[in-house]
Amino acid sequence: MKRIVLTGGGTAGHVTPNLAIIPELKSKGLEVHYIGQIDGIEKKLVKGVVDYYHHISAGKLRRYFDFKNFTDVFKIVLGVIKSIYLLLKIRPKLVFSKGGFVSCPVVWASWLLRIPVIIHESDLTPGLTNRLSAPFAKKICYSFPETIKYINSSKAVHTGIPVRSAIQNGNATLGREICDFKSDKPVLLIVGGSLGSKVINDLIRGNIDTLTNQFSICHICGQNGLDTSLMNRVDYRQFEYVDQELPDFFAMADLVISRAGATILFELLAVKKPSLLIPLSKKASRGDQILNAKSFAKQGLAIVVEEENLAEIFIIDKIQEAFQKKDQIIQKIGQQSFSQGNHHIFKIIDEIINH
Repeated sequence: MKRIVLTGGGTAGHVTPNLAIIPELKSKGLEVHYIGQIDGIEKKLVKGVVDYYHHISAGKLRRYFDFKNFTDVFKIVLGVIKSIYLLLKIRPKLVFSKGGFVSCPVVWASWLLRIPVIIHESDLTPGLTNRLSAPFAKKICYSFPETIKYINSSKAVHTGIPVRSAIQNGNATLGREICDFKSDKPVLLIVGGSLGSKVINDLIRGNIDTLTNQFSICHICGQNGLDTSLMNRVDYRQFEYVDQELPDFFAMADLVISRAGATILFELLAVKKPSLLIPLSKKASRGDQILNAKSFAKQGLAIVVEEENLAEIFIIDKIQEAFQKKDQIIQKIGQQSFSQGNHHIFKIIDEIINH
């Protein structure tokens, strides 16, 4: 049997695109292995979906001084050694890497063993892991047209991001039933990313009286983000994390307030939902979400408020602006020559494995 190894983790954004391609890989007769961390979110997300899950140690690649940078070097070395052992045991035809610091040892080990590697970059500019992995990859898939300026064009293939087909098959009525929304108010869906966003959580809850006068609110607030004082609030439902319910929540949403990770952005395109984006601040990231959001705003695909500017604006006004422009945004989305990355990525995988 032909085998493929997928890797990527740390956040759901480094795992969800892998989940999108797994069914097709299996339908092609491939045995799917996943290499991640022993306690990473990727283990939870791919459980029961892949054929085999393997774990390695992985040190975090930090852009700032920290004594852990020295100790994590040993974790990275151990990760490479364990990856070599696993790859010799699995003998895959190909490794597909979605990023996150767990993927670097796997990519490097694959190169040492002359196993072809495809890496995928979701954001507009490559992250540190993919910059370190790129020299060892056979192909570099990317999502935003602007990304070509930052990568080796001889290896580059513009594919977009693979999106789970189930995302587009939601049931709005079922979504309302799950949330127990009784009124016919428009629905505001809040998505703070797999780890949640305290900034967005506080922003919504600080204006909850005004917002629930107009909207029913479905709030995905992240791990440990629940507010017990709001459990019985009318027209407000909160969830730490959702998976199977997400397509139904997308289907019922009239407007989405979200961070600007690339995966959620392309899911919003797939389900044709207008959004108000609040990208992660440069203080807490390398600024990739800000660039992603600006690209969408420039194309008229979303309204954007940068986190640094939240103190200077009245967020209710921005929500109203996005809601009033929702039909215009949906029209812009419909004009996009949007193609999900699944087909393009399968084609590259098939070419490398079979030829």
